[in-house]
Amino acid sequence: MAEFFTTNYFGIALLIIGQVLLLVVPLLVALAFLMYADRKIWAAVQMRRGPNVVGVFGLLQSFADFLKYIVKEVVFPAGADRVVFLLAPLVSLVMALIAWAVIPFSDTLVISNINVAILYVFAVSSLEVYGVIMGGWASNSKYPFLGALRSAAQMVSYEVSIGLIIIGVILSSGSMNFGNIVAAQDTGYGIFSWYWLPHFPMLILFFISALAETNRPPFDLPEAESELVAGYQVEYSSTPFLLFMIGELVAVVLMCALVTLLFFGGWLSPIPGLPDGLLWMVAKMGVVFFFFSMVKAITPRYRYDQLMRIGWKVFLPMSLGWVVFVAFAAKFDWFWGTFARWTVGG
Repeated sequence: MAEFFTTNYFGIALLIIGQVLLLVVPLLVALAFLMYADRKIWAAVQMRRGPNVVGVFGLLQSFADFLKYIVKEVVFPAGADRVVFLLAPLVSLVMALIAWAVIPFSDTLVISNINVAILYVFAVSSLEVYGVIMGGWASNSKYPFLGALRSAAQMVSYEVSIGLIIIGVILSSGSMNFGNIVAAQDTGYGIFSWYWLPHFPMLILFFISALAETNRPPFDLPEAESELVAGYQVEYSSTPFLLFMIGELVAVVLMCALVTLLFFGGWLSPIPGLPDGLLWMVAKMGVVFFFFSMVKAITPRYRYDQLMRIGWKVFLPMSLGWVVFVAFAAKFDWFWGTFARWTVGG
């Protein structure tokens, strides 16, 4: 039976489809509860109830919202390019989902354990900007087009900082494989072994850049209601709009996974002696998502010129300087080898 799934093309295809479904289905179900948690956290900060009617404690509110979007009519703007108009949300969602193919949840729970996993994630996530541009252009309206331009510029700008921050982690671990990066953080001291401590300045920059990269508040400027109605999504309704929303939320959860893997030891236990595993990975991602939600609830929105100035004049020089510092620290073994935990090469 095992040979059927390893030598037969049909068996290999079934195995791949099964692995994909095993990842995507729980992820999409988790998104519904994460959206519920996001709304509940926001409501708690504002001292109101939040969703509390549909289902016990309002737990089924997200599913009701999804159903509402699905049964609505799909409206096409006059003069819109229908093919590109429908492809745009699909591109955003697919690009966000396929990045998860290389995200490990434990030593063995990963679809594709490739040696250039970080490069793959960075390349795929960069392609998400095409969905935004396509959606804004195909709507045949100046407001979505302006929103798409703002969003594209914002996403490209902060990808530069994210890339340089990741390079610092790669220099410390000597690998672009997520499993090796997590293994480099397993030195026997629990939470104090993880990269959040030596790379703490870059953890802050990465978190802020992730907010801007995923258009989350306070950097949701493409969707500034007072300026651009709803940005590049303003002409979308029903299922296409839902796909855009799911794509954005999948990208947010992906950033939570990257923060966990790069800075918080992935599936490693925070206390030496406790077993590592999937639950630690999920719990850490949940904590990071909580901070994403809290920032949304308590931070005022920036102006667009302030956002771009921070990206290019503050984050870019700081992250570039950190790469140089980590390179010297790893080469000359400064700080008792903290920045030179090479798992491969050396």
